[in-house]
Amino acid sequence: MPRPLWAGAISFGLVTIPVKIVSATEDHDVHFHRVHLTDMGRVRTRKVCELDDHVVSQDEIGKGYEVSKDQTVAVTDEELEQMPLPTAKAIEIVAFVDADTIDPVRISDSYYLAVDGQVAAKPYTLLRKALERSSKVAVAKFAWHGRERLGLLRIREGAIVLHSMKWPDEVRDPQELAPRAVEVGEEEIEQALQLADRMTIENLSGFRDEYREALEDIIAAKADGKPLPSPDEGEEKKSGEVVDLMAALNASVKAAQESRGEDHNGEDATVHEMHPAKKTGRTAPAKKKAASSKSAAAKKTTARSTAAAKKSAGKKTAAKKRSAS
Repeated sequence: MPRPLWAGAISFGLVTIPVKIVSATEDHDVHFHRVHLTDMGRVRTRKVCELDDHVVSQDEIGKGYEVSKDQTVAVTDEELEQMPLPTAKAIEIVAFVDADTIDPVRISDSYYLAVDGQVAAKPYTLLRKALERSSKVAVAKFAWHGRERLGLLRIREGAIVLHSMKWPDEVRDPQELAPRAVEVGEEEIEQALQLADRMTIENLSGFRDEYREALEDIIAAKADGKPLPSPDEGEEKKSGEVVDLMAALNASVKAAQESRGEDHNGEDATVHEMHPAKKTGRTAPAKKKAASSKSAAAKKTTARSTAAAKKSAGKKTAAKKRSAS
């Protein structure tokens, strides 16, 4: 088990559950040292007092709050620990809410709550089962690292998880970032939903940090004095893998063409900015009437692409003739 980061108790009405906080995640990033490139010596940060220009040790460094330009007040860790807060050594559950009402933007770091002693096993299990059998999560307040925080308690594979949360006034209003109003057709929405269905997976366990792996390969090569890996040596994308929305739309158009036996001459379909389909007033043959709305939308997109390609080719031919004359 990882080293506990905090020890206290969950306060649940009149129930007290001794717990320890342990990190729920691990840092697998590649960390670099700052070095002097001429001799690879470590470059360290020196903590210097700006008044006497002397390097100070960690034992001489404390917390200070600037009351005014000419006055700074020192605050010790002992004074912070003795603050008259009910949450100083307790994760106090203050409410229960439906899980789907929590905005994910507000969730910050995640921690596991482990029982602290056998006496905590029964009340811990009681709270866990109560949360498991409901669609609710517990909202709690707790003091940690010099401030009171808002937390969220939920269950993950039999363990109680504590999510540190942002206070309501710490979340920025996104309205100013919202795009201007645009028209979106029903066929376009249906096409996007079909693409989402095709890209749906059961879990995210198959994803990995390819950047970190490539970085580790570079470090290993340099350490062994070998040439650096070439970009074309990386793992190739699987054939037909959808990597972005435009590629997905192109793949959908090609699939629709192939399902109708049409030949796209080996050229990529071009997907333009989507607009609601215009009515042409023509009467479609009975066979086309029976086709799905998806195939009809794909055909219109292909027709526009073909027309645009012919128009572009015509312009190039005309330009060559003028150049030759």
